[in-house]
Amino acid sequence: MLQVVQAFDRAPFAEVPTDDAAAMEAKIKTAVAVFKQRDQWLPPHQRAGVLRRAVVLLNERRQHFAEQIAREGGKPLQDAVVEVSRAIDGLQCAADELRNFVGREIPMGLTPASVQRWAFSTREPIGVVFAISAFNHPLNLIVHQVAPAIASGCPVIIKPATSTPLSCRDLVALVHEAGLPAGWCQTFLPEDVALAEQLACDSRVNFLSFIGSAMVGWRLHSKLAHGTRSALEHGGAAPAIIDRSADLDRVIEPLVKGGYYHAGQVCVSTQRIFVHHKIFEQFTERLVAQVALLRTGDPLRKETEVGPLINPREVDRVVDWIAEAAASGARVITGGERLSDTTLEPTILVNPAENSRVSQQEIFGPVVCVYRYARLDDAIAQANSLSMPFQACIFANDIDVALRACERLDASAVMINDPTTFRTDWMPFAGRRDAGYGTGGIPYTMRDMTQEKMVVLHRRSPSAIRT
Repeated sequence: MLQVVQAFDRAPFAEVPTDDAAAMEAKIKTAVAVFKQRDQWLPPHQRAGVLRRAVVLLNERRQHFAEQIAREGGKPLQDAVVEVSRAIDGLQCAADELRNFVGREIPMGLTPASVQRWAFSTREPIGVVFAISAFNHPLNLIVHQVAPAIASGCPVIIKPATSTPLSCRDLVALVHEAGLPAGWCQTFLPEDVALAEQLACDSRVNFLSFIGSAMVGWRLHSKLAHGTRSALEHGGAAPAIIDRSADLDRVIEPLVKGGYYHAGQVCVSTQRIFVHHKIFEQFTERLVAQVALLRTGDPLRKETEVGPLINPREVDRVVDWIAEAAASGARVITGGERLSDTTLEPTILVNPAENSRVSQQEIFGPVVCVYRYARLDDAIAQANSLSMPFQACIFANDIDVALRACERLDASAVMINDPTTFRTDWMPFAGRRDAGYGTGGIPYTMRDMTQEKMVVLHRRSPSAIRT
């Protein structure tokens, strides 16, 4: 049995059974068996119906899921409520996408050898999906992996983070209640982490969906069976550039949300802020004032804005990184103190060394770093200096500055006058190089979980057709 504890005070509050090697083998055999029975595949209208009924059921259980997210994952309740709303929208998005989920016509007759032919493609499910998820969005990340699999017609085995298994367990039960046969969606909570790697690398798995650390994701990617496709979502150290033309009245609040949402435990959390030297003092003064107002504590309290880190070891790590940055010249202008075993004051570091860990690696904690720049291209160069580009942003009222930054920032998405954390669940979402592989976002994941099949019809010549 796995004991589940509250992220904030580490108090045990649930137990979940784990799976051994025999259970793992049974689950993969079940998934393979349902996929092989083509006559039993669920048609699109049934898949859409399951997803739409799941929308209704999840909407009825908003409070249960929100409180569970806050307890097991430590996300403040006000943000957990938003996560549930996004999960509901994600289920609906997957159902709606089936209306547009089509193949294409391939032109024929372009050469003498291709005349009298008509060709088109259809989309078929790729096969068994194994999804490994992360703790920081324990419901919505599961939806982003499970809903596309259901919509695409793939049997899916989903492994949640061991610290946050309850939202996954309850969502899988909910889609079964909505009418999905059990073999099409199964949870997997291995008693040994080696079993998860064994399943990911099993030749019977056709697609691996991984959300988590780059170290683990790339290792699994390198070991996949021949032909297994994958999508990896890691993280980055997202940059924000604040031009001197920016309206500071519109900048501070979204940047604070972008930097401290879920205590910074977000793969596109705003971590590195580059501020034009003409407004640097004014900006930092306002940023400190806003950060000082953040209320840190028990995520179940409605007023809490910054909750705990997922476990005390993560607080230890972030505190060490802050101390290292301070020792190498960074100024800690607010925060930096540990409040409890699991909580840390929201922290601002000014001008940490470029080679410090807070400047080079993903902090994944409630810390932002502020740097001064004089030339836009210098800020862009520093923003682009890391090997894990993901989302970036520029705050500017000067459209020429904004567009120059958009053209030159190395990022999969650049927000203008929005923080790096902006996302809708139907937009493409992807890290580049070390930050990930493939493209997330529900419609894009559905395409990853299917493959095109071309059909070519050779027609008789007109002279052979009786009229």
